[in-house]
Amino acid sequence: MKILVASIVLSVSIACVGSAEDRPNIVVIMADDMGYADTGFTGATDIQTPHLDALAASGVVFTSGYVTHPYCGPSRAGLLTGRYQQRFGFETNPAYDPANPYMGLDVNEQLFPKRLQKVGYRTGAIGKWHLGAAAPFHPNNRGFNYFYGFLGGGHDYFTIDLRKPVKEGYTEALERNGKPAVFDGYLTTALSEDAVDFVESNKASPFFLYVAYNAPHAPLQAPDEAIAKYADIEDSKRRRYAAMVDVMDAGIGKILDALEEHGLRDNTLVFFLSDNGGPQSTKSQPSKWNGSSNGDFRGGKGNLYDGGVHVPFIASWPKRIAKGSVYEMPVISLDIAATAVSIASGSDQPPTDLEGVNLMGLLSNANQTSTQRFLYWRDGGVRWSILDSNRNKHILDNPGRTPELFHLSTDISEQNDRMNAEPELAEQLRREWLSWNHSNVAGRLEPYKNYHKERDQFFLDSIPEGAKSEGYPATPVPTFK
Repeated sequence: MKILVASIVLSVSIACVGSAEDRPNIVVIMADDMGYADTGFTGATDIQTPHLDALAASGVVFTSGYVTHPYCGPSRAGLLTGRYQQRFGFETNPAYDPANPYMGLDVNEQLFPKRLQKVGYRTGAIGKWHLGAAAPFHPNNRGFNYFYGFLGGGHDYFTIDLRKPVKEGYTEALERNGKPAVFDGYLTTALSEDAVDFVESNKASPFFLYVAYNAPHAPLQAPDEAIAKYADIEDSKRRRYAAMVDVMDAGIGKILDALEEHGLRDNTLVFFLSDNGGPQSTKSQPSKWNGSSNGDFRGGKGNLYDGGVHVPFIASWPKRIAKGSVYEMPVISLDIAATAVSIASGSDQPPTDLEGVNLMGLLSNANQTSTQRFLYWRDGGVRWSILDSNRNKHILDNPGRTPELFHLSTDISEQNDRMNAEPELAEQLRREWLSWNHSNVAGRLEPYKNYHKERDQFFLDSIPEGAKSEGYPATPVPTFK
């Protein structure tokens, strides 16, 4: 049921959330490469997500929820710093290289869990990191008391095998607080169970928990019984993808049950979102699709149409947010950091260096429709987009293409280009984007595919000519696709 925005937040002063015993626990759950339309609360009919649907019904659904980037690493950098990642040059996925102390998120940037630590929160990260694999970037060195998971951008869901080429670390050992760790069975379930353990171990004090699933990111692997549950789905990719989402949903249910069991659910703020939209097939990459659906949105992972950056987005806090709420104005993942830090510190406003807004303030503002706000995107320094509060979107998704203008309020599929009809509006948005971009820096990371090729060539070139023999090296240099 849709509730007026003005009545979403219960009539409790935000400022009262200041004492240690009253401060909420905060949980952020992030899916990986999940399509917008792949939950029940966003319209899926062939995938069962009862726990996510219940979570959505228990709080507010942001129907215009966005992330700061159309793929994994940069999106996570924006989420965890609370700042646009273009401010510090994190504009591509970093290569997995534990020996490179520069290939990661700038150590001068403070992650918001570190801010929570400073005000007494215990902090934990479970699952995918993807912000640098070397020691300076390690979660335990960036504001997390506890870490269990993997440092790269993905992992095999069943296997650890150190005999295989390292590549992006998909079969490397997991780790727990800097020490090698394993998992039994299916990785998604193991991450969920570890999250439950974290809740049980930290129930006596306020905590922040970041659960970053790699599901349903490739490889498309799921337990046989979960795949069999979706035997009626004819397409094999969609069937395996559905099974992966199903197991993740079950794991989220376990986490919520643990909060309930220990009497924590009422005063725990839980967010759920995906890091970007679901990958879709293109002419140049016909096999890119991972089985996901972005519904009516155009495009998917890797581009700046809504299919790439518009994600399922929930906030649930039974003590403060009325259940069954809907918020239609644009919000962005940056707002999670701003909200968490504000609440943890007992303040209405986040620190000025954070670029999001306190969502509790937005939800309690009866006049929020009159507040102008812009969301910004940039990828590779050349592709860009901007969205205003009226959901007017100006976009240049690829160099060489003509910029486009869409009214998302009446054209969610971005099919009716208004560029020629409304050049003045397009110019206003372009100037606003240029003003924002003035404070950005160039990307400081080499794209991971290029990086691996250059590193492999460096090692080959380092072999003296006289030492090279026919057929060397014995193991072919891996090709990254």
